[in-house]
Amino acid sequence: MVSTYPLPHELHGDGPHKVIAVHGWFADRSAYAPVVADLDRFSFTYALVDLRGYGEAKETPGAYTTAEGAADVLALADRLGWERFSLIGHSMGASVAQRVLASAGHRVRRIVGVSPVPASGLALPPRQWELFATADTEPAHRRTILDLTTGGVRPDAWLDRMVARSLACSDAKAFRAWLDSWTGDDFHRDLDGCGTPALAVTGRLDPALPAELIRATWLHWFPRGELVDLPVCGHYAMDEAPLALIRVVEDFLRADRPAV
Repeated sequence: MVSTYPLPHELHGDGPHKVIAVHGWFADRSAYAPVVADLDRFSFTYALVDLRGYGEAKETPGAYTTAEGAADVLALADRLGWERFSLIGHSMGASVAQRVLASAGHRVRRIVGVSPVPASGLALPPRQWELFATADTEPAHRRTILDLTTGGVRPDAWLDRMVARSLACSDAKAFRAWLDSWTGDDFHRDLDGCGTPALAVTGRLDPALPAELIRATWLHWFPRGELVDLPVCGHYAMDEAPLALIRVVEDFLRADRPAV
């Protein structure tokens, strides 16, 4: 039995469609800051969370696994009184969101993965693994990862700011532990044939999680899966193409019409 923790969070909007958004490996819930001002607050209520080891939960101990994160998300939904809700997850956060779906699919209306790590994990070649596995203590390695996954076209100042945010909002030991989980966890068989509508949004400048990989994974086990490949961004669509991302995601969420 996984012990749960009340995840720190912030709420935006007061719409009837409840949505929980989970951040990725490099940031806490501030990852969603670039889109907050332009969300549809009349249709949706968004809960942006901090996973253990990040943000307000930076000092919170834990196993730092996708299974633990999913249990924490469900505990938060219970605390908010949200029996049914949709999920958004960025990168690692999409793996956590898929874990929620695998364990409590009856509660999930729709799921969105932004550059989603597949539920089968993400095997990294040896040189990439060394880069990622040392990024906990090497800020330059975090910068290299950011640069590589956004096509090598972003300004130096943006890369530096993203690294600084990542270092400030994450605990180094938790950061390293999360890597083992989101790269190594394979629970895709728990999702195979899942009927929940599932949108994946990729960035064409991102070589780490390209559309081709999502077609072979996400679209393979979600019969009602969809894919949008944004041409103007890489791995960090919230920063690189916030308005395009909002339009794609909220149009998908609005397509849900609960039975009368």
